[in-house]
Amino acid sequence: MELPQTLLTAILLLSFSNFGFSFPSQPQANRKWHMTSDVKEVSGKSYDYIIVGGGTCGCPLAATLSQKFSVLLIERGGSPYGNPYVTERRYYGFPLIQTDKYMSVAQLFTSQDGVANVRGRVLGGSSAINGGFYSRASDEFVGKAGWDKKMVKEAYEWVESKVVFPPFFLSPWQSVAEFSLLESGVLPYNGYSLEHVKGTKMSGSVFDAFGRRHTSADLLDAGNPNSLTVLVNATVKSIIFDHHGNKNETRAKGIRFIESHGSLEQTHEAYIKKHNNSRRGDVILAAGALGSPQLLLLSGIGPKDQLKKFNIPLVLDMKNVGKGMQDNPCIAVLVDSKPQNRIPDPPQVAGITSDLKIIIEAAILPLSSNSTRVNVAAKLAFPSSRGFLELSNTDPRLNPSVRFNYLESEDDMEECIKMTQLLNKIARSKSIAFFLGESSQNKLASAEDDMRKFCKKNVRTIYHYHGGNLVGSVVDKDYKVYGVKGLRVLDGSTFSESPGTNPMATLLMLGRYQGIKILREREGIK
Repeated sequence: MELPQTLLTAILLLSFSNFGFSFPSQPQANRKWHMTSDVKEVSGKSYDYIIVGGGTCGCPLAATLSQKFSVLLIERGGSPYGNPYVTERRYYGFPLIQTDKYMSVAQLFTSQDGVANVRGRVLGGSSAINGGFYSRASDEFVGKAGWDKKMVKEAYEWVESKVVFPPFFLSPWQSVAEFSLLESGVLPYNGYSLEHVKGTKMSGSVFDAFGRRHTSADLLDAGNPNSLTVLVNATVKSIIFDHHGNKNETRAKGIRFIESHGSLEQTHEAYIKKHNNSRRGDVILAAGALGSPQLLLLSGIGPKDQLKKFNIPLVLDMKNVGKGMQDNPCIAVLVDSKPQNRIPDPPQVAGITSDLKIIIEAAILPLSSNSTRVNVAAKLAFPSSRGFLELSNTDPRLNPSVRFNYLESEDDMEECIKMTQLLNKIARSKSIAFFLGESSQNKLASAEDDMRKFCKKNVRTIYHYHGGNLVGSVVDKDYKVYGVKGLRVLDGSTFSESPGTNPMATLLMLGRYQGIKILREREGIK
């Protein structure tokens, strides 16, 4: 008997409440915060805080700071709402294959290594285009970062109460992936867990039971609508600085920006409010691992020789901007023999090896509007190889140049060989063969030389790149840029490793966590 829709909805909501999760309403229909693409509404105005980048970290940060202060959140892309390729689970992966130069929600770039990659270009950032898999950082990562464990837990829980959902059911392919991991020895079985633990587990997702994506933009609903302005389709060109010679002090006082689809010469400005007392707000870069280093360089903060090459006036000679870039090397195996027309299927299950060095997920990804492939992918969690980012032009809408140096170190290559051997085992599991109705897969490679060549030839990204503004070299432990007042960076560019199975949960948490810390600083609370 078919259940009435109202009864089915009630059952689903009850199931989620039993997990301790709320079920938010559709944010576009109930949005109270102000979103505009009219640069004239913002041009010439002043705010307590200006956040550059409405992505995974920028949105929770803006929502939190707006509770007490006026906030301008500026995003180079458009709104995620009303775009089914962003909001609907059945279109998972489509934004990655439908890119253009200036306006698509995902922006394509290819590193100097020759590996194709993408970055988010939409309110919600990469949380609007990724697989939605939500899993916390390890306790060790939190400890090394020097974060307060109680505040971290509260910040994770704040995020989870608004945009994270347990798996109501596993799709057929995810169930098979789970069994194949267990069959291949990725143990123990942990069931459902948001924690970063060795073995095989299900985790949370930003997709709800109705297949609707909840991006970081949904967190803006928790802000104060009277003090939050969101400007979309506007790209920051540079930071504006004040130089006080008598104090030997440089301070960020605002931003210079353009319409994303407009002229590079037609600029507008917005400013940080001046207060009678010494407490003032900040310009906070949350533009991602490519965008934030790029913007520092375009603003005159970086290696002076590089800035000179592009005739950018030097504000601060800082050699470490753009250094320490890293991307987790990934090997992906297509387990079906030919493309099919299956519905795309984001990961709900992860396998984490006993040494925590290899992380495995599985998905069904689109190749085109009517064909998909079934894959299993694994990444190295702690690669040692590092690269760099440099300017290739002075247009902030275009990509900088980046090299990750995948598998450059011998340690990384040895781990890639182990990863390939494990993927061999998983791809040839009885569970996958049964699902596909095909005989088990042939080996990917056998001899060590073959596996080394296989790794070099097939290394790809899993989109967890980070670095460029590392804590301790570009920013301090409070994410303040060394040598400049009123300027912070808060995003994956500050990470020296990718936390958990993937960074989304921790970046969402970090926006809330640091927002609370800044509010307490302003109130004189330690």
